[in-house]
Amino acid sequence: MRRHRNEVSVELRKNKRDEHLLKKRNVPHGESLDDSDVDNDLKGQNITLDTILQNASSNNSVLQLSAVQAARKLLSSDRNPPIDDLVQSGILPILVKCLDRDDQPSLQFEAAWALTNIASGTSVQTQAVVQSNAVPLFLRLLHSPHQNVCEQAVWALGNIIGDGPQCRDYVISLGVVKPLLSFICPTVPLSFLRNVTWVIVNLCRNKDPPPPWRRCKRCILPALCVLIYHTDINILVDTVWAVSYLTDGGNEQIQMVIESGVVPFLVPLLSHQEVKVQTAALRAVGNIVTGTDEQTQVVLNCDVLSHFPILLTHPKEKINKEAVWFLSNITAGNQQQVQSVIDAGLIPMIIHQLAKGDFGTQKEAAWAISNLTISGKKEQVEYLVQQGVVPPLCGLLGVRDSQVVQVVLDGLKNILLVAGVQASAVADTIEECGGLEKIENLQQHENEDIYKLAFELIDLYFSGDDIDEDPSLIPEMTQGETFSFEPASNMQTKEFKF
Repeated sequence: MRRHRNEVSVELRKNKRDEHLLKKRNVPHGESLDDSDVDNDLKGQNITLDTILQNASSNNSVLQLSAVQAARKLLSSDRNPPIDDLVQSGILPILVKCLDRDDQPSLQFEAAWALTNIASGTSVQTQAVVQSNAVPLFLRLLHSPHQNVCEQAVWALGNIIGDGPQCRDYVISLGVVKPLLSFICPTVPLSFLRNVTWVIVNLCRNKDPPPPWRRCKRCILPALCVLIYHTDINILVDTVWAVSYLTDGGNEQIQMVIESGVVPFLVPLLSHQEVKVQTAALRAVGNIVTGTDEQTQVVLNCDVLSHFPILLTHPKEKINKEAVWFLSNITAGNQQQVQSVIDAGLIPMIIHQLAKGDFGTQKEAAWAISNLTISGKKEQVEYLVQQGVVPPLCGLLGVRDSQVVQVVLDGLKNILLVAGVQASAVADTIEECGGLEKIENLQQHENEDIYKLAFELIDLYFSGDDIDEDPSLIPEMTQGETFSFEPASNMQTKEFKF
């Protein structure tokens, strides 16, 4: 069966905050200060929070700018910026009012910067900025003739959008998309375009609920199709992550991404020299192949499997794991798709990961093999056995992860079923590699599905001689699905309940 990432291992369910920042503070390298530097600087000027608050409301434009700049510097300290202190001081409405001062672009810039850093904090702090009615003013500043003001407004909106789907949809409803995308042009400085792309990523995040798909289809996806050509690594990585988030919302969104025409440009990025690009591209195409067979075939038609020898032997374990997860969704497809994995020479590499990989990768490999035993035809399953899949499969029967054990048992059962008259040879291999002993032990497993599967395998493929000697040992299912053994003349009646 095909599995989305949220059904995969814990390692694959990394917090997206680890992949990339939802929110960013503006702390320029040239002005970066730690707490003591800021405190000493303000003490040297005899400036307190009360003074900042008072001067920020002054009619004296020089005094006002100096006070707002002082607030911004407090919020730009490297460690533990006093966001709560400033919010509780009542400065938010003053800063928001400063955004409206078109006659004072420097004041607008400093106020926007301060609000950006407040919005980079906790959700409560971000909501304080939203509730102060700053968002409509930030949107208006996207049309400012001063580029630094525009860029700071973009940054602030990115932090607000990054707070979650509610804020994202609120900002979208106020019309952020078109003016934001207007900055994707050759005249915009690289640092500005990086911020724009990061905000687009935040617009595409979160699938509960997903972003408005019509807006994505009409505006955002065409923009991503332009940005995917960009030579800057940061922009490229963010662009591909944005695509991956859009493909993580179900088959309708997958189809929307496919129809944008971006897939042929995604696939070559799997062999990009930058690991960050490879990781994002692998996630994006991996999400697409969780869709229908037809959607999966679109990716396969782009020669995607030719990139997988590199990914399966990559020095980073996380790449190996996601590569095998991708392939597990191909082997869950139709027989033609299963054959494409075989023809690409990837089965021995999957089996190697099954035997030698990190446990998370082994788990994905078990799914890939088990899926093939379900989806594949007889010759394809026989090919697995010929490639030596049985011993490494049996090697996972002793792990504590019940899901893995069940997947492996299902795979072994399917292999034995398909083997037909050759089942005894497969059974011999299972016994020789120590698998039989593990299956026997699993008859005592606390998981009902596992002990039933284990008993079924023993009964069908490993109990011939003993049962011939003592027919009374053949179990019958009693009412209530427990196994009952008929008593021999010299034995007491017993019923084994698991």
